[in-house]
Amino acid sequence: MLKNFSPDKMLTSPFGITADQLRKMGKTTVLTDLDNTLLAWDQLDATDEIYNWFRILEEEGIKVMIVSNNNEERVKRVAVATKIPYLAKAKKPLAAAYKKALADLGSTPEETVMIGDQIMTDIFGGNRQKLMTVFVRPVKDTDGFATKFNRFMERIILKRLAKKSELKWEDSL
Repeated sequence: MLKNFSPDKMLTSPFGITADQLRKMGKTTVLTDLDNTLLAWDQLDATDEIYNWFRILEEEGIKVMIVSNNNEERVKRVAVATKIPYLAKAKKPLAAAYKKALADLGSTPEETVMIGDQIMTDIFGGNRQKLMTVFVRPVKDTDGFATKFNRFMERIILKRLAKKSELKWEDSL
């Protein structure tokens, strides 16, 4: 059971992931969460770092999509500004959003990476769909109300994972 919650990698930030690293691993597609993965959950607009990372990945042939449980207005604001496709109200960890994202991008699970800051939604959901999963440190230490229970459960899971595996925080893939 614990294996379903175990990420393939733990990174301090998603922005250390390069197109070259992805290609060497046979990955052509990135699905990424938005809130506390790319920017703080209470920050409205994308940062220059987000714009640049998306632009570089796409210029180098990597497909990118934002897959978020947040509302349409919130996710669309960032997605439209960065010219990145998105799925809002994704209901992660349920399978439908992952399957839709892969279908929309013409990608397979084997060539796709899911990046997120929550074990209970991003990592669990990605693992269930056989995606490579990358757990990143949250951008901000605080969370919206709906995320607090997940963070409580996440701490328990991370303690158990730390005892059973050699996963550690790294700066790049």
